[in-house]
Formats: sequence, C-alpha cells, structure tokens
Amino acid sequence: MMGCSLCPRRCGAKRDEGARGFCGAKREVRVARAALHHWEEPCISGERGSGTVFFSGCPLGCCFCQNYKISHEAFGADVTEDRLEEIVLSLQAQGAHNINLVTATPYTDAVLRVLDRIRGKTLTVPVVWNSGGYETLETLRRLSGYVDIYLPDFKYADPARAKTYSGAEDYPHVALAAIKEMQRQTGAPVMDGDGMLKSGTVVRHLVMPAGRRDSLRVVELLAQNFTPDDILVSMMSQYTPFYRSAEFPEINRRVTTFEYESVCNALVAHGFNGYFQEKSSAKEEYTPPFDLEGVL
Repeated sequence: MMGCSLCPRRCGAKRDEGARGFCGAKREVRVARAALHHWEEPCISGERGSGTVFFSGCPLGCCFCQNYKISHEAFGADVTEDRLEEIVLSLQAQGAHNINLVTATPYTDAVLRVLDRIRGKTLTVPVVWNSGGYETLETLRRLSGYVDIYLPDFKYADPARAKTYSGAEDYPHVALAAIKEMQRQTGAPVMDGDGMLKSGTVVRHLVMPAGRRDSLRVVELLAQNFTPDDILVSMMSQYTPFYRSAEFPEINRRVTTFEYESVCNALVAHGFNGYFQEKSSAKEEYTPPFDLEGVL
C-alpha cells in the first residue's frame, strides 16, 4: 500500500513501510473482539446474535466515542489474514445471523482478500459493513458484491458540529454521498421469513445533547434523498458522555426525552420505517468489553 487513501482523510501514510495512518492502523490487521453481539437492531442481531468483529482504529476522531479504547487507543491484537478467516467462520459456526465488520475501512484490502476466499463458499451468511459513514466512494465501490448490508452512521448535518466533535468538517456531505452509494448497491431492504435483514441499508443516527436542530436537519436530508422504501432508519438514544465529552460541557450529559422524541416524531412524519431505542439504552453496560474475546 503506497500512501493510504482508503478513507476521506487520504492521509497518505505508507502503512506497508510501518507508518500508522490517521486512523491509527498500521500494515497488520488489528482486532479487539470477535463475538456474538445481541445489541444491534433486531433485524441484525435476531435471536442468535450478530457475528461481530471489532477492528482497531477509526477514520473519525469523535470526542464522545464509546469504543474509544479501540478507536483512539489502538487496543487489540494483530492477526493474519488466515486467522481473520478462521475468526469469521467460527462466528458463523456459533450460529451468527451475519458477519458484522465494525470499522473495517482501514483494513479493506485484507478483508476483501479474505472474503474472496470464503464468501458464497464456506461463508454463507450476509456480510454487514458497520461504519461511521465516513467513507470514500472509491472504497465503497470496491466493496460492491461483497457486502450485503450496510450499517452506516449519519452523525451530523452541520459541518461545524462535525468539526468540533469528530474532527471532520467535511463529514455531512461525505457521509450523505457514501450512504447514497451504499443504498445504490444494496437496493431496498429485503427481509427473510424470520424478519432478519438479508440485504439493504440501515442508517443510524445518534441524537446528541444540544443537537436537536442538527438531528432534525439530518432527518430532512434523509427525506430529501431517500424514500421510506429505500432505507431503514435507526434512531438512537444511547448517547453517553464517554472519553473526552467533559471537555465540551454542552454534550457532557445524557440526551433528554424531549430532544430524542422530537427527532423520532419528525422521522415518523416523513414515513420512514426503522427502529427506536428506549432511554434506558444510555448505559455503559451496553458497550461491549474489549478483552480480545474470540481473537487469540
């Protein structure tokens, strides 16, 4: 890899020569956890769980990240591509409804090589690409035909908020373009007879404290660019002031019922289908432990 350009940072890090990218990733694939996960949307987790692989590193710099241990602090273990293949197939053997690749963008090349070997052969469940929505069109187009389900965030409509809290002023237009490409690839959501998603795009939005107006703008942008048949929307209330949130007093609290419900009401008014969370979801125990389970 000569000068990494996998994410919109296009930082140019020569990772094959030992340099780390903006995301913190180096040449080797680094994984922090691989286990059945029961806290995704119902159509993803189902009864048996989603086979979730948490990769270390992240193209974004969110000051409130609940997974900061792996996104910002690079916790994890380096694995070979052969080991990654074993991890994925083990999750399938444990009964996973799908293979859920979380923040895999820095490792796109390795992931595609592994999927080339197993997808549609020894791997027969859907592949989920779970990301912060900060993706290049070039990388997404390489994923076409490999990914069945996209699970992106659409965090902000306001570039100023994106810059302040995630260090990515270009996030709103980059993420919207990325989600359009994801939906183009997957088409409308398709469920199986048990209500499990076989293919499609589920857009997540985390309602943040002091961000109600921006969240309403996110809903407007979704309504302007997609029909209710195009995508599912997951409206999340689980914001918890993790990591460096205390540096920003306005977001150093939980979201209020008014903030969350007003955004949900706007989504319903536009006719979108999807998922809503109970306020009780804003608990630290819903963050998975990063302890190398299933990795070594």
